[in-house]
Amino acid sequence: MSDKDLRIRIKEVAVEHFNNNGYHGTTIRNIAKDVNCSLPMIYYYFNNKKELFDEIIKKDYFDLLKRQAAHLKIDNIIDFYTRFIYELNSLSSYDKRVYRLGIKVYLSFDGDDELMEIMDKWEKTIITRHYQIIKPHLKDMDNDIVIVRTLIHLLETLIVSIIVKSRFLSEEEIREEISTVLRGCE
Repeated sequence: MSDKDLRIRIKEVAVEHFNNNGYHGTTIRNIAKDVNCSLPMIYYYFNNKKELFDEIIKKDYFDLLKRQAAHLKIDNIIDFYTRFIYELNSLSSYDKRVYRLGIKVYLSFDGDDELMEIMDKWEKTIITRHYQIIKPHLKDMDNDIVIVRTLIHLLETLIVSIIVKSRFLSEEEIREEISTVLRGCE
């Protein structure tokens, strides 16, 4: 196995362990056992469990979010959000596990104070980011902040259904939900 492949395999197994056992219940020894490599080999790539966990969240999770949003166009706001959520269905199993782990950290179920602080800072930008996306599509509406907050809540619910509960949501189901919240914003 090449160095790159082994590093990837270590992260795949680690994500599985972190999802199943949490940060504190996961050991490097168990990861090494399931990767079928020695402890020193894991420590060759990652200095400790925290560094491994941090890379998965700080790099893989946030890269996944950026990749997911990067290829979307905002011609039609309902299409934009429908596509964003629908494409979660086709994420690789690794990406879904990384996403699930990111959600656990976001909800403060796992991770450490440093990661939770990063998630808190990111969370504080959510309303502003979505407001900037939606604002050009709002048509003289007095309740724009209510629409944005309701949309964010709906998106979180849909993400949990697909990522955490492993449900497949059709494009029509997603569009119907999003259209209800964004009625009049087309």
